[in-house]
Amino acid sequence: MPHEFSVDILKQALIFSSLSEAELVELSRLMTARSFGSGEYVFWEGDAPDYFYIVVEGRIKVLKHSSLGKEVIIAFFGPGEMFGEVAVFEGKPYPASAQAVTESQVMAIKKDSLLSFLSSRPQVALGIINVLGGRLRDAQGRLKDLAGERAQQRLARTLLMLSAKLGATLPFTRQEIADMAGTTTETAIRFMSRLKDGKIIRSARGQITILDETKLRLLAEGPPKV
Repeated sequence: MPHEFSVDILKQALIFSSLSEAELVELSRLMTARSFGSGEYVFWEGDAPDYFYIVVEGRIKVLKHSSLGKEVIIAFFGPGEMFGEVAVFEGKPYPASAQAVTESQVMAIKKDSLLSFLSSRPQVALGIINVLGGRLRDAQGRLKDLAGERAQQRLARTLLMLSAKLGATLPFTRQEIADMAGTTTETAIRFMSRLKDGKIIRSARGQITILDETKLRLLAEGPPKV
């Protein structure tokens, strides 16, 4: 992968926004390009955290498997976003698996090379800490949703969260939305049908388009508290 292209990808990553052009070029030289086919795993839960990754093209999902084999999707990552960094900084095995949803390309940075690069650049390390803090808050919010909210609220919140990140058209199946919301596919199908009938969304194979965000937000908030 040309260094110029690698530098452009690094510029998309918020955590590296404080680096100079020369530093970005230096960091890009530490990277290795890797390609993955749809369904192929970047790493498995329990693997040694040897690399930190940034998505170049495609989409990566991070997931765990329950004791019954059910897939639970934790997050999706697109171009310019990093993943695998928690395990790298903790020095512990990856806590979940990462799988390519579509044909994908990522840049991999070896753990030791990244830590050496960051040792003289505390401002970048601080940026990573801020990103990790944001993800922790998101995870805590999702746990609260799972514990105290109805399935339709969780589904509506999931659609809004994805829309805020990706825009009104979401390239996800109902199964994937159900997994992210922590509910069953059957429940998601029923809820999506209601949204479609109410002209709140439009759905096609593997794609959902939000038509009325205001109504969807009302559903996410649930019934008024008295």
